[in-house]
Amino acid sequence: MLRVLLYYIVPLALMIYAFIDCLNTPEDEAKHLPKVAWVFIILLFPIVGSIVWLAAGRDRRPPANGRTPSEWHRNQRLEYVAPDDNPAFLKSLAEENKKDEDLLKNWEADLRRREDELRRKENGEEPKSN
Repeated sequence: MLRVLLYYIVPLALMIYAFIDCLNTPEDEAKHLPKVAWVFIILLFPIVGSIVWLAAGRDRRPPANGRTPSEWHRNQRLEYVAPDDNPAFLKSLAEENKKDEDLLKNWEADLRRREDELRRKENGEEPKSN
């Protein structure tokens, strides 16, 4: 049981910790290599890559200005989170809806006109000229 713990569980936990730590580290705090390279190193060489990442891959000083992981993501996200928060998107939806309603009204008018023509033909009347 101890052998399983040492050979499988501890290295797996170390790799998962290093991988998540690497993903949560801002790009400007990754040292020596780009963050993507560190991710590949951790995944390809789990034990060595994890140890090297934890020892040398990240700037271990306290974050500047007391930044936290949620602030890193908050500073990098777009202006709007969801489409329904974006006024330009909502305006485009309203414009599309108006176009669709107009198209539907035209189709309905064309259908009524065609139905009237068919009724006239069935009754032997002459079709109306537009």
